Amino acid sequence: MPGRILVAPLLVSALLLSACQPSADTAVPAQAKPKVGVVVLQTEPFELISELPGRTAAYRVAEVRPQVSGIIQKRLFAEGSEVKEGDQLYQIDPSVYEANLQSARAGVLSSRSLAERYATLVKQEAVSRQQYDEARAASLQADAVLKQAEIDLRYTRVLAPISGRIGRSAASEGALVTSGQANELATIQQIDPIYVDVVRSAREMLNLRREMDAGQLQMAGDDAARVTLTLEDGSQYEHAGQLEFSEVSVDASTGSVTLRAVFPNPERLLLPGMFVRAQLVSGQKAEAILAPQQGVTRNPRGEPVAMVVNGQGQVEQRVLSAERTVGDRWLVSAGLQAGDQLITEGLQFIRAGDEVEVVPASNVKTASLPGAEPVEG
Repeated sequence: MPGRILVAPLLVSALLLSACQPSADTAVPAQAKPKVGVVVLQTEPFELISELPGRTAAYRVAEVRPQVSGIIQKRLFAEGSEVKEGDQLYQIDPSVYEANLQSARAGVLSSRSLAERYATLVKQEAVSRQQYDEARAASLQADAVLKQAEIDLRYTRVLAPISGRIGRSAASEGALVTSGQANELATIQQIDPIYVDVVRSAREMLNLRREMDAGQLQMAGDDAARVTLTLEDGSQYEHAGQLEFSEVSVDASTGSVTLRAVFPNPERLLLPGMFVRAQLVSGQKAEAILAPQQGVTRNPRGEPVAMVVNGQGQVEQRVLSAERTVGDRWLVSAGLQAGDQLITEGLQFIRAGDEVEVVPASNVKTASLPGAEPVEG
């Protein structure tokens, strides 16, 4: 009996230990795959834009100055208005010049009559040949005096030398002006068309020239590239212009080059001195890959890299050739192609070779995978 009493507790302990050990048929639950948000890349047409800051300048500028002296009687234009070439701007008192013209006409009649009489008398040898030559020279000189008097009288009417917008007047009625004075009476600027001057380095100018020769720039004519404008308030100017490469100047002290673009300005929206940004289409790609910046990082060597999900559902690292940023995306020339699933969310939880669960990224607007749900966390 005592031996049976000792065996019973041992049997109970053995049964309890066997119950605690897992059976061979019990399966260990598999670890869940990390969830990543992806963007399916697609090709799209893309224009490579080069932006060049610049300032507007008048197409032509004329400073109006008097060519005769006198008192201004009238001002015949409104400041800030448009004037046409030949329009009268000022009237200078013509009385002195009218009197000079009458005197010159009288001198012409007298000298011409004397020369005609001497022409008859010289044939009769009544006067010497020298007297006749002097009379004829006096007649020609009188004609020149008459012509100068006519010109002076005409210059009392101050005319617009070019068409354009005239600024404020520096002289009013009653002001005394002198011929060839240093101060202009007014300034006329032709602003349709209008220039946009762009200052770039000589190296950048050479690159633009090579791009144009290679046919990468949109052309607007012989030796001229097509240019668009963005105004100071951020709005787009509706008229396209031409960037002229034939007219360039190099600053010897800075090595910079001034390129001049010509823009139509029928609405007079552009005024001289405005700051603008000119854009050139310096390249066109029919099938460009634009990758969201959220999916592009850099490795320890500084190279741009991206993580993609391959056909086996595994993470694969790609080294990229990224040309430039375009807004919030990278223009990628190598390393990615259409159809790639670029990972933009969950990058901190994965490594190359991991199997992952794919869902559309919520941090990129273009992400789309039908039937999938956004990434959590």
